[in-house]
Order: sequence, then C-alpha cells, then structure tokens
Amino acid sequence: MSKKKKTSKTPDNNICQNKKAKHDYFLEEHFEAGLSLEGWEVKSLRDGRANLKESYIQIKNGEAFLYGAHISPLPSASTHVNPNPTRHRKLLLQRMEISRLIGAVERKGYTIVPVSMYWKRGLAKLDIAMAKGKQAHDKRETTKQRDWNREKQRILKNS
Repeated sequence: MSKKKKTSKTPDNNICQNKKAKHDYFLEEHFEAGLSLEGWEVKSLRDGRANLKESYIQIKNGEAFLYGAHISPLPSASTHVNPNPTRHRKLLLQRMEISRLIGAVERKGYTIVPVSMYWKRGLAKLDIAMAKGKQAHDKRETTKQRDWNREKQRILKNS
C-alpha cells in the first residue's frame, strides 16, 4: 500500500514572504532571526496563516521586536487563550547582530524589514534585512529591468 502524501499550503518550508519589501527597498545585508511565539501561533503558522505585508522591526532596549505581522488564529484555538493576531513578537538574535543592526539604523539611516518567514529544523525563522528606501524612479527602473529580463527569456526560448 502506498502512503498518502501530506499536502501543505506552503512548499519549500516557506511560510510567507514580504514581496512589498523587495519593491520598496534596496535589501543589503540579511540576518536569520528566531521568533518567540505562543502555541496557537505555531499551529497557525503550520497552517500557513501568516502575513508580513505591513510589518516592520524596531529595536528597543537592546532587543529586536517584530510589529505588524498578522498571524490569524485557527478557529479551533483553545477557549482559555485570548489570541491577538497583531501582537509584537520578540526576535531572537545574537548580541553582535543586534549591535550591528543598531549601528546601521542610527548612524547610516538603514531600515530593518522582514523579508520572509520559514521553517528550519522545526523552528520558525524570520529572514530580516537592512534596507535603504527606493525612490519612485528607482522602482520604475526595477520594473523596466524585470520586464526586459522576462522578454529576453521569451526571445531566447522561442529561437
């Protein structure tokens, strides 16, 4: 007998991505951060119920926090837990990484943005990046370049 294959909504261990970050920012240096989550949040992430669209990261008192990330609770969440889908979540980073982020934000004017959330050895991880904001002409140039690359691939494929 063959076993049924588990189907998941999120292939490649990827939970969710912040596609808007690549459009709005020049992403420079990436970091991998752990997340401090509650039990109902982990269950929701396994079901693929996360959104990083309008989330951002702030550093307060030497600790990094994720704000604005929306993790929808499952309808079967426990009755004694009051889930807050947009609560701020602590990021687990090493001291040297946090100090590098603080220096980049305060001295160089960078922004810290979440790029993607994924599973790594059963733990939820967040890919964050130091980013500089794009202006309108930069965004148009990126769009033109992406369209040209797509057209170039079509031409090479057909010939």
